Amino acid sequence: MTHSASLTRPGNDTAATNRAVILSALLALVLLASMGLSLSLGSFPTSFNQVVHALTAPQDSDIAFIVWELRLPRILLAVLVGAALAVAGAILQGIVRNPLASPDVIGITSGAAMAAVTFLALFGTGLSIHWLPASALLGAVFSALLVFLLAWKGGISPSRMVLVGIGLSAAMGAVTTLLIVISDDAAAMVAYVWLTGSLYAAQWQDVLGMLPWLLVAVPLCLTYARHMDAMALGDHVALGLGVNVLRSRLVLMACSVALAGAAVAFAGGLSFVGLIAPHIAARLVGRGFGRLVPASALVGALIVLYADLLGRVAFLPKDLPAGIFVSGVGAPFFVYLLHRTRYQNH
Repeated sequence: MTHSASLTRPGNDTAATNRAVILSALLALVLLASMGLSLSLGSFPTSFNQVVHALTAPQDSDIAFIVWELRLPRILLAVLVGAALAVAGAILQGIVRNPLASPDVIGITSGAAMAAVTFLALFGTGLSIHWLPASALLGAVFSALLVFLLAWKGGISPSRMVLVGIGLSAAMGAVTTLLIVISDDAAAMVAYVWLTGSLYAAQWQDVLGMLPWLLVAVPLCLTYARHMDAMALGDHVALGLGVNVLRSRLVLMACSVALAGAAVAFAGGLSFVGLIAPHIAARLVGRGFGRLVPASALVGALIVLYADLLGRVAFLPKDLPAGIFVSGVGAPFFVYLLHRTRYQNH
């Protein structure tokens, strides 16, 4: 009853929503400014005015190719991938009711990685590399289906999903390592870079391939925002409020798998984004799912955008994978969450 009373106070809800809208708008402005900064930085120095001129009048600009074909697709893909991973993580943390849940923990990322490395090991660089995203996406779907089948016992238990996901993730990681070891040198090198998570050589077809997944999955999961908020109180409470828990969990899980699988397919094994971004967003806008999803998407986009920017400009002339920098922040953050969760449990 206490939970229900707190959920139905219109004043509190309106104030929280207004605050979330303002903070999300500020995050969007920061993201736009960061995209402008990223467009101006790189191995070839360009001023902000040159970038604006190249965007508005490419036919009269000497750097139009650099801006339009090299930097802009990469920046947009970073934003889309970061947003997708963050929303996927927010969904999983809500479904599982565990702050440590993410596409990495559940095994979605490992399934995509195993499928992609299998593709590289079997076909090397002989078959078109454009089939790599499709194989990674199929691997993510296959992994999610395995988690559901193995965790099913008269219904889906969040705790069983986590345990099964961790086990599958470890098993698939071992298979992935074995495949890399037995692959030829060229395929192994491509696999290593892909597993780290890189946006190098991103093209417009990657952006156009990634965009539809967000346009479909994010609005769909937002339509289940009230269901997610009800399930956060427990399955029995949600059932009492008229929520079809199984159907809601299946639809939301499908959205998470689609977003995470597509992100991994186009950008490789970027870890920890789905873990970090929802926690940062929750600190800003609260745990209401309808407010959390847009804020998480913006935070995730910023994380990947700046990780890729560091990879491009911090160690010139080398271009390092963005996943290195995300993991550098994500691993300590994961340890912090483990410590905090253990402290709260005691």
